[in-house]
Amino acid sequence: QVQLVESGGGLVQAGGSLRLSCAASGSFFSIAAMGWYRQAPGKQRDLVATIASDGSTNYVNSVWGRFTISRDNTKNTVYLQMNSLKPEDTAVYYCNGNYGPARGVYWGQGTQVTVSS
Repeated sequence: QVQLVESGGGLVQAGGSLRLSCAASGSFFSIAAMGWYRQAPGKQRDLVATIASDGSTNYVNSVWGRFTISRDNTKNTVYLQMNSLKPEDTAVYYCNGNYGPARGVYWGQGTQVTVSS
């Protein structure tokens, strides 16, 4: 069983930065595909960024050039560095871990990010 625990959310002014962290328990983190999703009030949960086991990354267009996803397999942790934040980035951010069909997919509890204008 895997547990994902996010941290680093908070309130920031537009143009500011935050770094989210997601710490994973258990084994096999290094082979998991990790991702960050976000859900604004009244909206569906949407993909923000992913990082594969080989370190390759993917971003939704709206965060390209502002957000950076990274991972530290020695710490079982994935990060989301968020720069030039905008009010429309306000949402609950969720960490996702895909450990493959045999081991399953897991979600964190979410961390609130609020960007004031």
